Amino acid sequence: MQSAGNELPNNTRIHPPGFYIIGLNTMPHTNIYVIFLSVLYMVTIMCNVFLISIIFYERRLHVPKFMAVGNLAVVDLVLSSSLVPSMIKAYLFLDNFVPFKWCLLQMYTYYAFLSLESMSLCVLAYDRMIAICFPLRQETLNTNTKMAYIIGGIWCFAIGVIIYGPTSITYLSFCGSVKVNSYFCDYAPVFRLACSDISQQWIFATSLSILLMFLPFSFIFLTYTCILICVFRMKSIQNRYKALATCSEHLILVALFFIPVSIVFNLGFFGIVINPNVRAVVLSITSCLTPCVNPILYSLKTKEVRVRAYVLFIQRMSVHPLRKMNINVD
Repeated sequence: MQSAGNELPNNTRIHPPGFYIIGLNTMPHTNIYVIFLSVLYMVTIMCNVFLISIIFYERRLHVPKFMAVGNLAVVDLVLSSSLVPSMIKAYLFLDNFVPFKWCLLQMYTYYAFLSLESMSLCVLAYDRMIAICFPLRQETLNTNTKMAYIIGGIWCFAIGVIIYGPTSITYLSFCGSVKVNSYFCDYAPVFRLACSDISQQWIFATSLSILLMFLPFSFIFLTYTCILICVFRMKSIQNRYKALATCSEHLILVALFFIPVSIVFNLGFFGIVINPNVRAVVLSITSCLTPCVNPILYSLKTKEVRVRAYVLFIQRMSVHPLRKMNINVD
């Protein structure tokens, strides 16, 4: 598939100074939407930093499950930070121009950490499957060392695979419009502006959609199939309820992340045209809402995090009054 513009020879490359992000300009009620995303972003930063701090400082939480939760929190921080600050800058300062190299950097960061978000949800599904299906062998099958290897593996994989996308953009020439009809330097809207052959970029975009959505979702589906089989083999209804309750926060995150993105990508894959504003809203909210909800769910629904947060709060409150008393006496 080729671009609509005149195709240039492969050895000719024309790179513009940058691109103009116009997705927000055509969106109705942009001010309300940007304020909403800004609030989500502030909550995301505070809650994820809080969750990471609790997991880091509390030794009792240095277990595979919370290694996976902490990893997801780090990914959430970077994923939301790759989008929202640039959107706020474009709205507040009326500056929607992004230099060419910064555009490629944002593109790479977003898709690398979107891939990590998807695979991190797979890691949490794996952890739940081991805990429920192999409770007696959990400590040997899922150790801190093995979890560290798994997390390190998905980071290397995502960082290595996604680098092809931005790199392939540098081999294209742009001799027409530089207005990107998206809310950030999105891969497909950018390479569609090229006047070179973009067949390789289309193949990578399709492969990336399968990599980000179909394979991780299939893995999560298989793990929960195993979990349900084990749960329904349990004789005690109370044990069934407890086992499923430990999966509730993860299932909510999976639904928030995969359902909206799957709908958008599948409709586009089958050639159904989606309104650019609808696409921008769905994908941006998915990329910002999931990182915001994740730390709240694991903080409120996980007893260990609640207890350790309460203990740390009590310790802080018991120390500060003594310090104040010493200052007053002096």
